[in-house]
Amino acid sequence: MKHTISLVVNGVERTLDVDANKTLLWVLRNQLKLKGTKSGCERGDCGICTVLLDGSPVKSCLVLAVEADKHEVTTIEGLATDGALTTLQRQFIEHGALQCGFCTSAFILVGHALLQRNPSPSREEVVEAINGVLCRCTGYRQIIEAILATAELERVR
Repeated sequence: MKHTISLVVNGVERTLDVDANKTLLWVLRNQLKLKGTKSGCERGDCGICTVLLDGSPVKSCLVLAVEADKHEVTTIEGLATDGALTTLQRQFIEHGALQCGFCTSAFILVGHALLQRNPSPSREEVVEAINGVLCRCTGYRQIIEAILATAELERVR
């Protein structure tokens, strides 16, 4: 059964016809062709599919698209402005907080959400925030350092 939903994706209002059983992940990748959101386990275990729903991180494989009706979704494609990377994205590069890149968009979105609600997080708060996303390459230290460095740089401005 199809449902018509309206949502704002990366600042653009979208009206879509979606099947009732399709996840937000599926709609983002297949209908909207936003490939920055990755599909991992599709069970909510790995967090690779994390996007922001009304500014809060959610595992898009666990959210039905119809549940996103009348909400705002931000994917990794929605962070950069006119092709200019955010401070957080630049810090991920500078700190080597990415290897294969598969988990990177999820970590950046989680870090972005954390810094939006807490511009000066402690190391422990960063660790807690990224807890739901798995990385098999970097060992997490660089990811934590990139988020903390962003907080410091943003404080200086």
